[in-house]
This record gives sequence, structure tokens and C-alpha cells, in this order.
Amino acid sequence: GRIVAKRRVGEYLSLFRDKRTFLTMQGTTLLIATNWLIFIWAVANGRVLEASLGYFINPLVNVLLGYVFLGERLRGLQGFAVVLASAGVLWLSISYGQPPFVALFLAFTFGFYGLLRKIARPDGVLGLAAETTLLAPLAIGYLAWHAFFGEMVFLHLDRRTDWLLVASGLVTALPLVWFAEAARRLRYATVGFLQYIAPSLQFLLAVIVFHEDFTRDHLIAFSLIWCALVVFSWDTVRTLRARKTDETSGLRETVAR
Repeated sequence: GRIVAKRRVGEYLSLFRDKRTFLTMQGTTLLIATNWLIFIWAVANGRVLEASLGYFINPLVNVLLGYVFLGERLRGLQGFAVVLASAGVLWLSISYGQPPFVALFLAFTFGFYGLLRKIARPDGVLGLAAETTLLAPLAIGYLAWHAFFGEMVFLHLDRRTDWLLVASGLVTALPLVWFAEAARRLRYATVGFLQYIAPSLQFLLAVIVFHEDFTRDHLIAFSLIWCALVVFSWDTVRTLRARKTDETSGLRETVAR
């Protein structure tokens, strides 16, 4: 509706005519659909804490991808923050006795999704519309399959569940639009560390609302990751303030001349 209202239908259709863009959007659609599927499975199976770990790891993946594919470099304190967060992930992996596969899968699928959306041509709204279009046939087929066997929940259980399912679509779509816009405007490493907000909320839900086990090893690992966030955020704020000070000084010198 927003695309039609703003007369961007032509732009939207052009995404499917340009081979490179179309291929990129196929990749982002596959990545985000897989990410959603694993996340929903984790929530349904009492593994919200591990899912939150995945999105805590995701910024590290973003930093890695930004370094490898975009040539981004980290300052000293930012590098130290990455080391701290990596230590937290390593600690939890050792305590598990194996890598946290659900967490790693969520981190890497969303990391590559963000990378492709950063280099893709369409903005947040157009990109999400294209992804929805590509995914719609599969989703409709999946729902039709369950409807055929009488396993549908939507419109077949109660109104509360129906409204919750509708609301879940909204709270999924809006953050994706905002994320895609942020990824196009900010350094990818910065986007990655801002994403600690979401897993922090997931962590609180897992421990306080869903009462999942939170062990001493979890405490050590998450503490290291949270310290990394504090260090990175402080360095980012300090750098921005220094940059603004330099710009103000430069402007004053120009006016004085």
C-alpha cells in the first residue's frame, strides 16, 4: 500500500527485471526466512536463551563480515570489545561441551542477510516488499498443506490467538524495514553492536518470563558480552563527540577567516 501511495510501483517491478538485484533479493529472502524458521523453532522449544545468544553473537559476525567484505577497520577499543565478546561466546561453547549450533546459525544467517541488504539497491520498504513477494508462494503452499490436513491454527482456534498472529507479522516487518535502512546508512560494525538491544530483551524474557535455566557459565559468558557492549558504545560516543568538536572548530576557523 505504501509503495502504491508513493507511486513507487515502477521501482518495485524493476527489482525483478534487474538480474543482479533479483538474485540478491532471492538470497536475502532465503536467509531471512531460514532465520525466522530457526528462531520460531527455538522459542517453541524453550530455547529462547540460546536464541538470544545467537543475536548477541550476530554483531561479532557483522564485524567480521564488514572487515572481510567491506574493508571496514576497528579502532583499538573496538577491537578489545570484540575480543571480550568472543571470549564470552568461547566460554559458553566450552561449558556446553559443543558449539551452540542454534545460536551460531541465527547469528550467521542474519549477519549475511544484513550484508546483502547493505549492498543491495532497494531501500528498506522496497526490499521487504520484494522479499515478501518471493516468499509468499512458499508460505501460501505451506499454509494450504496444513489446512488440507486440518492443522491450521489461524481462524481455527480463538480470536486472541488470531490477533496475536496478526500482531506478530507487524512486529516482525517493522524492525526489518528499520534494520535495512540503518544498514545502508551506518558502518556495518556499528549496526552490529546496536543490535545488542534485541537479544538483551530476549534474554530478559527467557530468564524472567519463561524461567529458563541461567547457570554460572551463562552469567560469565553474558557478563563478558555486556562488558564488550559497554566498551564499544563508550568508544563510539567518544569518537562522535570528538568528531563534532573538530567540525565545530573547523567551522569557527573558516568563519574567522
